[in-house]
Amino acid sequence: MSGTEIRFVTPGRLLNPAGGFLEGYTHTLNPYAGCAFGCSYCYVRRMPVGLFRGRNWGEWIDVKRVNLEAFRKEWRRSRERTVMTVFMGSATDPYQPVEARYGITRALLEAMAEMPPDFLLLQTRSPLVVRDRELLRRFGGRLRVSLTIETDLESVRRRFTPKAPPVAARWRALRTLLDAGIDVQIAVSPLLPHSESFAVELVRAAPRIVVDDFFHGDGACGKRTEALGIRAMYEQAGEGELYHPETARRFFRELRLRAEPHGSTVLWSREGFLPP
Repeated sequence: MSGTEIRFVTPGRLLNPAGGFLEGYTHTLNPYAGCAFGCSYCYVRRMPVGLFRGRNWGEWIDVKRVNLEAFRKEWRRSRERTVMTVFMGSATDPYQPVEARYGITRALLEAMAEMPPDFLLLQTRSPLVVRDRELLRRFGGRLRVSLTIETDLESVRRRFTPKAPPVAARWRALRTLLDAGIDVQIAVSPLLPHSESFAVELVRAAPRIVVDDFFHGDGACGKRTEALGIRAMYEQAGEGELYHPETARRFFRELRLRAEPHGSTVLWSREGFLPP
């Protein structure tokens, strides 16, 4: 967190209508703006929130001041009116390091648990999520944790996401959540260079896996990722041939074959993130 600019902001609202890639959800919910993990390929870098701050993505975070009573009222009004399916978070990681100090995500989850949504997808790459496992259990089958593990190689993780949590810590978090009886999927999103045993590791570890790549999951058919220079990162590592739409498709097909004996569910791109 050293060198990261932290501001405190009061949002006009926390629940926002979902659409686009997240069509199928009624709302998105982002406890923070900005993300300290600052992943090199993050599609949010090419969105207005990432382009016009004046600092690089990953170097600033807005902690949203939450009036919990006002949020409860906002939540109840929406919950009583309609089916509610919520994606948390679509433009930040709800369990990035500032969450350990400020607890905005936990506070919002506690409020939502009083009147749970029809479905909540909690998207993170942080092992900090295990802190809230007892709280998450209160949502029962209405919640799924989607835990990003896009490679099994720590060297690749350091190359593309040097400030993100180590791979081994994410595998441990996955096991802890599953042992707690929480619905968890691994989001191989986006697929990065990996070892030959990655597919085997995945199907042994998780009952549900979703695979995505730079060409489907960035919300702009790969144009956002291309503008971030990710192709050059592949080429500099001598892996230029892997930067191709067919790479993840091949991996997806292999994964489905390997998953059959284990009874695991393997899904492609947007389908894997949609509510049940």
